[in-house]
Amino acid sequence: MAIKNNRVKSTNDIELQDRLVAINRVTKVTKGGRTFTFAAIVVVGNGNGIVGWGLGKANEVQAAIAKGVEAAKKNLIRVPVHKGTIPHEQEAKFGGSRVILKPASHGTGVKAGGAMRAVLESVGVTDVLCKSKGSSNPHNLVKATIEALGEMRSPAQVAQHRGISVDKVFNG
Repeated sequence: MAIKNNRVKSTNDIELQDRLVAINRVTKVTKGGRTFTFAAIVVVGNGNGIVGWGLGKANEVQAAIAKGVEAAKKNLIRVPVHKGTIPHEQEAKFGGSRVILKPASHGTGVKAGGAMRAVLESVGVTDVLCKSKGSSNPHNLVKATIEALGEMRSPAQVAQHRGISVDKVFNG
C-alpha cells in the first residue's frame, strides 16, 4: 500500500464522525443451538480531509460498531481535498473490487454508491464522479476507496517533488 506517508499521527484534537457502512450477521451452529455474532465495518472522518475505516466483531451490534469505531481511529489517513473535490483522477484495486475516482466541477455532488459514498462524504468531498467495477463487497470497496484516496497528491506535493512552483504544475 502506498498510503504510509499520509498517516495521521494523533487523534486527540480531531473531531471525528462515524458512519456505519455494513453489518454482517454470522451464525454458528453448535450442539446447544445457533449462536449469532455481528461484524460491522465503520468509516470515520472529520469532513476536512481525514478518514479511516475499521472492522469490529462482537456478540451484539452496538459492541461491534463501537469496536469498529475504535479500530477506525487507529487507521486514519490525510487526503488532499481541493475546493470540495479530489485533485486528480485515481484508480485502485483491493481484492476483487476496483474503483475509479474522478474530480468533478462544483455542484455535481457525490456520484458514488453505497460504501464508496460513505468514505467520500466522511473525508469531506462534495463533488466527485466514481465508478466501481468487479466485486461490490462493502469491505473491499471501502478498502479500495481508502487506497485510492491515500495515493492522492496535492498540487503542492507534486510541485515539491518536481522541484518547480505550484503555478508551473498547472501551466506546464
